[in-house]
Amino acid sequence: MQTGPVHTDHAPAALGPYSQGYWAGDLFFSAGQVGLDPSTGAMVGADVVSQAERAMANLRAVLDEAGLAFADVVKTTIFLADMGDFAAVNEIYAKHVDPPYPARSTVAVGKLPLGARVEIEMIARSSGGA
Repeated sequence: MQTGPVHTDHAPAALGPYSQGYWAGDLFFSAGQVGLDPSTGAMVGADVVSQAERAMANLRAVLDEAGLAFADVVKTTIFLADMGDFAAVNEIYAKHVDPPYPARSTVAVGKLPLGARVEIEMIARSSGGA
């Protein structure tokens, strides 16, 4: 079992005092990811589709660094600046996560960092005692 932080240059650097991901035994907790391009630090676009795609790519990079994949995810939380974006984000999410789907919550929030329209976090479980 592992304990401690995970960092990759293939996802945006933390915007504050937190880790991109953190192992606690066989559970891995990702920080929320928004649509920031890790190479530029800029938001990929103003639309929720491009931001959701980039957030999922950022999550994939963090999971990869932890030796995990979307198939290891057991819980996802999606934060939306506008619940009207639910269907569009749901479509992007479904392209990346296969059945059996992890448990998921989707909530609307007042505001997200850097004016993001979507933020996604995940909890994954190591099947091999990573």
